[in-house]
Amino acid sequence: MAIRKALKRVDGGFGIKPALIVVDVVKGFTDPSCPLGSEADEVVEANVRLMNFFHDAALPVVLTTVVYRDDQQASVFRARIPALNLLTPDSEWIRFDSRLPIEGSDLRLEKRHTSSFHGTELDAWLRTRDVDSVVVTGLTTSGCVRATAVDGLQNNYHVVMPIEACGDRDIQAHDANLYDLKAKYADVLSLNDTLALLSI
Repeated sequence: MAIRKALKRVDGGFGIKPALIVVDVVKGFTDPSCPLGSEADEVVEANVRLMNFFHDAALPVVLTTVVYRDDQQASVFRARIPALNLLTPDSEWIRFDSRLPIEGSDLRLEKRHTSSFHGTELDAWLRTRDVDSVVVTGLTTSGCVRATAVDGLQNNYHVVMPIEACGDRDIQAHDANLYDLKAKYADVLSLNDTLALLSI
């Protein structure tokens, strides 16, 4: 008979210098008229609050978008989800949601795959700014947000995920992924608790 031992999870919280990573809060994901999109007004609003906080505190902010510049980039991923082929350099769908308070100091990062770390400058950019913890938000929870959070941990950052600042086209997938992320990879908190913790 197998004996199961309960895993003891220890919350990491924030280190000395956190950064905010806003994953793919772009028109293609926040406009329900796009095949990739969904109703995401509350997610956008939560990210506006977080971005304003980080800007006021002079802390780093990163925004990612997905762009495919030729047919070879992420070809297997795009074959599985053909709607991704809409995300070309001349498409309106790759543009950041106009409600986001983007500042000139923010890193605007193009990516090809689910994780914001994979094949990008993100880790190096964070290291040069002495970042040791990340708040990961955006769209979608079960896809690029999850992959970025897991890679954040694998790159040795403390990861915090505010529930209201993440969203998914499928609420069951959203809930299940946050449950799993909390169990193993990240601190999953309410937006208000995240802001309170950042303010300490």
